[in-house]
Amino acid sequence: MTDERRRIPGVDRVLATPEVAQLLDRYPRDLVVESLRQVLDEARGSLAQGDRAGADAAGGAPGAPGDAAAAEALLPEALARRVQALVEARSAPTLRTVINATGVILHTNLGRSPLSQDAVRAMVETGRSYSNLEFDLDEGVRGSRYDHCRGLLRELTGAEDALVVNNAAGALILALDTAAAGQGVVVSRGELIEIGGGFRIPEIVERAGTTLVEVGTTNRTRLDDYRAALDVKPGAVLKVHRSNFRVSGFTEEVPVGVLSRFCAEHALPLVYDLGSGLMLDLRVDGLPNEPTVASAVASGADLVLFSGDKLLGGPQAGLIVGGAEWIQKLRKNPLCRALRVDKVTLAGLEATIRTYRDPEAARSRIPVLRMIHESSDSVRERAERLSEALAPVAQAAGGRVELVAGHSVVGGGTLPDGEIATWRVAIDPGSLSVDALQRRLRFGPTSVVARTEDNRVLIDLRTVDPSEEEDLVRALRDCWPQGD
Repeated sequence: MTDERRRIPGVDRVLATPEVAQLLDRYPRDLVVESLRQVLDEARGSLAQGDRAGADAAGGAPGAPGDAAAAEALLPEALARRVQALVEARSAPTLRTVINATGVILHTNLGRSPLSQDAVRAMVETGRSYSNLEFDLDEGVRGSRYDHCRGLLRELTGAEDALVVNNAAGALILALDTAAAGQGVVVSRGELIEIGGGFRIPEIVERAGTTLVEVGTTNRTRLDDYRAALDVKPGAVLKVHRSNFRVSGFTEEVPVGVLSRFCAEHALPLVYDLGSGLMLDLRVDGLPNEPTVASAVASGADLVLFSGDKLLGGPQAGLIVGGAEWIQKLRKNPLCRALRVDKVTLAGLEATIRTYRDPEAARSRIPVLRMIHESSDSVRERAERLSEALAPVAQAAGGRVELVAGHSVVGGGTLPDGEIATWRVAIDPGSLSVDALQRRLRFGPTSVVARTEDNRVLIDLRTVDPSEEEDLVRALRDCWPQGD
């Protein structure tokens, strides 16, 4: 009996093929050899399984030699191609860029806000060289990383001082730990929200080393409810902006301005978790009213907390603005070092904030604001071009494309009622299933993430940058290879 596995070439023979030789020039030798051994082991296992199946079919007689296709698959060149695919798959980054065609502008699963070109340039420049992160160039002595965005934030928000940490949840923990460690924190029951990833305000309050003091009810909280909580001698009051949902009907809450005066009368710090970090009034774009950072500061809150990567349009960060005395206390808290922000993030954040000095420039240069501001007619024109480019390919596969009206959303836990009129390209994949089309879009050379609705794939160009349109067309066309 002949062992079919003897037909498998040895490691040295496959290593000598031009395909693998090229891999050795581009990738570590150990990675190439390990991948080659895996491919050869899989080939041996496949042959052994075939031999056993053949023997069973013949009542115990050995299986017949493999057919021509199987023999061709064992040629060194064929094995080399499999090694190449495996090496490239192992070397590909797990974090890669995708085209967001969902129409969700701040898509948390896709990294929230894309950065402006100004922010990207600043981050690259700072990341590839040394910087004055903690060095005072004027005095030639040690400086502070917390000074780099401080002046801009004070200028644009009207706050006395500012501090940047690594994210908004960290900012909240730092603020509560500083203001009320070992004491109670008063929060309205209507503001005990859950944010992304299952994190809840009560749990964050507890992790900050403070005790939750609930007041009011889910739908109605009055100033007297806060006054009654004074009996437990709390350390702070926390106001949480409900940025990811709305309560309507029989409701009541205490405005921030009123609550700040109440807190001042009783020497209690008011921490206002604003959330989204809006710097410009979006009502000019037809969206619901949302408090801006400047209005939150003007309301009198001692500390205002917000995210860098939501409506602000910058990198992930937790920004804190407010009274100089309280900001100084935050800086001295040992937790501040554990939550400190890195130089690349600071560079991108500073470039983003600086853009807001010119509101019109911010609307056009910060991607999140540009997407919100783009007119429905503009999106339709882009969708029409995409539809025309795809129609012949889809029709050849028995499918079709059409334009449908719809709504984009801001997302990212902001503006839950903020729908924006848009136009989408609806794709009936024809010979492909919707799931197959979506999978091909996600796993192609250019990853595309889209929505499925009514057994069609929907492409919303509001969240696709114009510079990505050629890649999007190519990715969609490649989903219908000839003969599929």
